[in-house]
Amino acid sequence: MDPSNKLTWIHSFLYLALISISVHLLHTLLISPKLGVNHQNARIKKLSPAPLQFRADGTFKILQVADMHLGNGELTRCRDVLDSEFPHCSDSNTTRFLEKMIQLENPDFVAFTGDNIFGSSATDAAESLFQAFGPVIKSGIPWAAVLGNHDQESTMTREELMAFISLMDFSLSQTFPTVEEDTSNPDGRKKQVPKIDGFGNYNLRVVGPPGSGFANSSVLNFYFLDSGDRAVVDGVRTYDWIKESQLNWLRRVSEKNRVTNPYPTEIPSLAFFHIPIPEIKEGPIYNMVGTYREYVACSLVKSGVLETLVSMGDVKAVFIGHDHTNDFCGALKGVWFCYGGGFGYHGYGVAGWHRRSRVVLAELEKGKNSWGGVRRIKTWKRLDDEFMSKIDEQVLWEK
Repeated sequence: MDPSNKLTWIHSFLYLALISISVHLLHTLLISPKLGVNHQNARIKKLSPAPLQFRADGTFKILQVADMHLGNGELTRCRDVLDSEFPHCSDSNTTRFLEKMIQLENPDFVAFTGDNIFGSSATDAAESLFQAFGPVIKSGIPWAAVLGNHDQESTMTREELMAFISLMDFSLSQTFPTVEEDTSNPDGRKKQVPKIDGFGNYNLRVVGPPGSGFANSSVLNFYFLDSGDRAVVDGVRTYDWIKESQLNWLRRVSEKNRVTNPYPTEIPSLAFFHIPIPEIKEGPIYNMVGTYREYVACSLVKSGVLETLVSMGDVKAVFIGHDHTNDFCGALKGVWFCYGGGFGYHGYGVAGWHRRSRVVLAELEKGKNSWGGVRRIKTWKRLDDEFMSKIDEQVLWEK
């Protein structure tokens, strides 16, 4: 062999060996630990020990948390607070408010109705989500969430956000339903659900108290819907809206709940989404309780949400967010629409106007020897003031 060729072959061999060793080290030290499973640290999502269920006293309490707008924890400053409050105010105030609400009201379920994190201020969406939902996870209370129009502005898409939220401890959230019971088949087989717009459309059921005749049957129903973020209509920027595919799914679930109900009593439902519908802005709104303080920011598109809810008949109240300084409940065509009120300190508000949260209480009908269906649904709000003041208590629906 020519000595020069032999030298070239040796150089090539050494070069390939160096490349192989480098790739092996890169995979071993950097890539493999991220992709592999550390069985010592691996953990399974924590689940609630029982389904959503009324208490033995015939009550079920929901805490609505609207517009937390979590950023980066203590590094994130508050907006629209008094000058005396600003120097020591951060996301931690939002966290403490949630902790106080959980301790004071002891809810059976927490519903987060969007803008859980403020994406433009959150450098790491996952970390901000852990901070946002941390107090309820620590409490072990089951919870669920939908997205607002700001959640996806950080490091995750809307689909990634909902997938991540669905995997968090004690979360009952779902990205979207994939199968549902086929009521046309007597054997109760499942069938594929047609593709639905958005991420975060799902149905949750609450069963009766332990030991009652309703202990294994739904007596209260929750619909969660993704109202989207932003859109452009005929060249005009606007907010997104709930699409026809979502409304079709909603009608199917409502009808299935009706035909499979084994009891003569009606199963009332509550709905949760973020962006208000245009009909709230147009009115007229009846029996308003609370503050109508700001312009209703909604889509230009009337997609038929109100007509669908009215025709379904089971939805008694809808709980929304988005407009932080609106905290009223008002009726449209017999359906209540209730704002949660701005919860988070990094979201906009009004200086001196306390952040707030809404509580919803469902009560069962008490028979002589057993419980009946839901008798009444009422609501009130709590202010994050010195006394955690309770205001605007009202009945939304009564049998």
